[in-house]
Amino acid sequence: MERICPPIVIVNFKTYKEATGKNALKLAKIAEKVTKQTGVSICIAPQYTDLTTIARSVDIPVFAQHVDPIDFGAHTGQILPEAVKAAGAVGTLINHSERPLPLKSIEVVVDRVKSLGIVSVICSDTPQMATSVAYLKPDMVSVEPPDLIGTGISVSKARPEEVLKTISLVRGVDAAAIILCGAGITTGEDAKAALKLGVNGVLVASGVVKARKQETVLLDIAKAMT
Repeated sequence: MERICPPIVIVNFKTYKEATGKNALKLAKIAEKVTKQTGVSICIAPQYTDLTTIARSVDIPVFAQHVDPIDFGAHTGQILPEAVKAAGAVGTLINHSERPLPLKSIEVVVDRVKSLGIVSVICSDTPQMATSVAYLKPDMVSVEPPDLIGTGISVSKARPEEVLKTISLVRGVDAAAIILCGAGITTGEDAKAALKLGVNGVLVASGVVKARKQETVLLDIAKAMT
């Protein structure tokens, strides 16, 4: 995972208007600026239609938001791992709560992206799910309770016990696992609380993307993690 090392922030652009097209490029450049200012590894996950433009425009890791367990062929509307790599993605989210996959499909995707040299970040909704996917040896595992996503109520403060349980279970499978947490992370204090629990980084989305002052919020989060 060249240029990606803890502490890590992954900004998921989702399909928000504030991170689509020209707005996506603007936010990508903000993330690059904050990376240079703080030294924190900030990765961004824009929409597929913005991948190539952004990957060519910034010098920070660009991730896909999802890939499907497919090879070349007749798979209309699905996302081919080779395609996102060709577009400039160096990593991908897998099994986000808004794009879930069966465990067997997750295994196929992890094997596929590993063979392509793409960084795998598996999202899980519970500590138990995080433990199951840890056996697949992805590059990173994240726990994100779906009911806290987009609420502004951070998992690191509202449910620290879930984060701690995830860390304990996942490290029982892989002592060197890189563990992230997400859901409701919107401030530097949220991110700082997450790192104090023992994770290696955070996933953020609406807290940054939909913020009136995106750079201020992202800088606050990154600075709190140094």
